[in-house]
Amino acid sequence: MWYYEKKLQYPVKVRECNPRLAKYLIEQYGGADGELSAALRYLNQRYTIPSKVVGLLNDIGTEEFAHLEMIATMIYKLTKDATPEMLKEAGLAPHYVNHDSALFYHNSAGNPWTAEYIQAKGDPIADIYEDIAAEEKARATYQWIINVSDDPELNDSLKFLREREIVHSQRFREAAEILKDERDKKIIF
Repeated sequence: MWYYEKKLQYPVKVRECNPRLAKYLIEQYGGADGELSAALRYLNQRYTIPSKVVGLLNDIGTEEFAHLEMIATMIYKLTKDATPEMLKEAGLAPHYVNHDSALFYHNSAGNPWTAEYIQAKGDPIADIYEDIAAEEKARATYQWIINVSDDPELNDSLKFLREREIVHSQRFREAAEILKDERDKKIIF
């Protein structure tokens, strides 16, 4: 059971309308290594993972939805005052034509989100290592967005998200050690 607190996990501020930056952030909204993919991956994997780490997948999967909410807020704030011409200049004309200002799950190249982004092997160790890789890819993407951003207020929120990816990766690494110890004792598989 979840309880929803009606506030963002971390404040999101933007300096000005910037559809170009919004386009980059769309990668973390509907891309292969974005927040939606991560949330669904972890919440799905929890059903085939040993009970010693199932809570971790539940906790991080839920937090990824909070990150998705932050990314959606960033994109909205960066585009809410954009003109069609500004969206066109930012490379978002196809999005505008299909969705106006509505958010839509696709990556920064405009490719729609797909369930093929979700990995679940059913082998706990393989899945945890996939999760570590997913967190590291998300961390790298956040860093690259920060590198091209000229909005210090937005970068503050992006740095928060980047740091959370590092924490998640560390927690999954700890879980991998637990799973390997259990496997070696031939307790779980």
